[in-house]
Amino acid sequence: MKQHFLLWALAATLASGAAVAQTAQPPLQPIASLDVARYVGTWYEIAKYPNSFQKKCARNTRADYQAQPDGTLQVRNRCVMADGQTTEALGAARQIGPADSPKLQVRFAPAWLSFLPMVWGNYWVIDLDPQYQLVAVSEPERDYLWVLSRTPKVEPAAYQALLARLAQSGFDMTRLELSPQE
Repeated sequence: MKQHFLLWALAATLASGAAVAQTAQPPLQPIASLDVARYVGTWYEIAKYPNSFQKKCARNTRADYQAQPDGTLQVRNRCVMADGQTTEALGAARQIGPADSPKLQVRFAPAWLSFLPMVWGNYWVIDLDPQYQLVAVSEPERDYLWVLSRTPKVEPAAYQALLARLAQSGFDMTRLELSPQE
């Protein structure tokens, strides 16, 4: 009986170790380079992983990026809430690394707090079509994910191909929720 229990415990331990090994993911890789001048402008949110700071957004979520003289980007996120009111958040983004780095950091805290590292969140461009029309953005831990497009509607084949690439990169597609655009 004792040996049977030990064998069962050993098998369970090995199985759980195999499960952990199967779910372990390689580090997230951003795209090779980003042309920020081409990236600026309006992006419509097509889908996202749900998050606490967008709970009130019901539809028409978009982000507007505008280059600033100091090399940063102004970020204006807006959406329509369930009551029909529009809400927006104004922030800033900065590139991390060289001028073509796809790694950015974004903050929505007041500018006077920008010296604090904790107010900056990672914003990595992880997939982007050559025409700069469809993009996926995340961060190293894959806790957040956004699919953005230059237009409120996306060609289904392009969207499905992007989802397939995201799944191959270790993203849980069951967490992804569509963002209504009217």
